[in-house]
Amino acid sequence: MNIRNVKQLGARITNGGKTRGQLIVDAAAIRELAELASETGLTEIEIESGGQRFRISRQVAAAVSLPPGVTSATVVATPVRGEPSKAAAGTPVTSPMVGTVYVAPEPGKPPFVKIGDIVREGDTLLVVEAMKTMNPILAPKAATVREICIADAQPVEFGQTLVILS
Repeated sequence: MNIRNVKQLGARITNGGKTRGQLIVDAAAIRELAELASETGLTEIEIESGGQRFRISRQVAAAVSLPPGVTSATVVATPVRGEPSKAAAGTPVTSPMVGTVYVAPEPGKPPFVKIGDIVREGDTLLVVEAMKTMNPILAPKAATVREICIADAQPVEFGQTLVILS
């Protein structure tokens, strides 16, 4: 749809081809305008024609807001209670969400932890990015990093084992 078609559409919407004193809304023209908004990804279109103004807007997605003063979420990973044989082998730290895991604070920097590192409760083990929010995954207890079960920048699922502590 080009600009001339939009102007004609605006004239149809605002006066329906009637005299200036009457306002008759053309439902087909409104549908075309809504389709134009969807096709172009616009969230709002406003047309003014013959002294009449018409605006259509659409909601794209619900926004998620955090409480005032909170910029990102901090997640404390809790070990999964498994079979006794798994518990004897170590404490798995699982992903509390779906996202992308990062083992270092930024590309080219050293990882948060390596195999054999001793961590204290609350130390950052890695970060899971979900919806453009970096969520640090913290050690649930003081322990030694026995195994890192994921690769950097790998997608992870809810409940997937990330690190095993012993």
